[in-house]
Amino acid sequence: MERGRLIVEKVEGRSTLTRCFSKYPMKFIVPKKVGSSQTDVVWIYTITYGGGIVSGDSIAFDVTVADTCIAVLTTQSSTKVYKSIAAKCSQQLLEASIGRDALLVVIPDPVTCFSTARYSQTQNFTLATDSSLLLVDWITSGRHERGEKWAFSYYKSTNRILLQDGEPVFLDTTLIEQATHGTISDRMKDYQALAMIVLLGPKLQQIQKQTEEDVKKIMSQQFHFPSNSSSKPNMKPNFIASCSRFGPKGMGVVVRVASMTTEAIYSFLQHQLASMEELLGAPPYH
Repeated sequence: MERGRLIVEKVEGRSTLTRCFSKYPMKFIVPKKVGSSQTDVVWIYTITYGGGIVSGDSIAFDVTVADTCIAVLTTQSSTKVYKSIAAKCSQQLLEASIGRDALLVVIPDPVTCFSTARYSQTQNFTLATDSSLLLVDWITSGRHERGEKWAFSYYKSTNRILLQDGEPVFLDTTLIEQATHGTISDRMKDYQALAMIVLLGPKLQQIQKQTEEDVKKIMSQQFHFPSNSSSKPNMKPNFIASCSRFGPKGMGVVVRVASMTTEAIYSFLQHQLASMEELLGAPPYH
């Protein structure tokens, strides 16, 4: 299968897209300027023909961010996965390599699976010891305006982060599928969106610390009940977040979020990543 290809390298001292090849049904859009001209970064938008991923589609592309470069991979809107036909599963594969003192930022809008959709994605990242990676991976319950809530059949998202010598740093898989003993909607209750945020590397140390503090504060407020409250057992927080360290010497931070609204996760991401504007030229998710 022919694969898409993106290469970001230093040209005359600036991060520059030197190779851009896309294969149907995916296309890349590279704006000439995002934010301040003083920032050294390449923004790349991924889009699909037809506005979504069709049943049976298979998408694969490679991203190389060379030493000291900064690249942002994002979307213009949510990734829509259309209904499955004849139980076919749509697939997407990303292979990314991040050089020394380089930063890759993967900040898509959420995946939105239509009723009966089947979708699997795998994202593999290979890093140098001083590379940095910001990864957001998230999914909504579906098309609320159509009354679809967790009505898809199958969703699987796998993320692997390895060092250049092959040492695994982070391995994670989210699997959500309908089951005979209960629907996804039954298990998710009132929660309508799930997200995972990975912060790894020296360029993100300050954001790691701030995010850990903010998540701790958010959850202490969510689960604080007045001592005279009689409804403690029935209280259900609108927004749940957890935060933990991973990798050698706790080099990375992973945040997991469940929310009753997609908008609340957008707000959380906007707030936590606002300080990235200095590096990226524009704040993520604004």
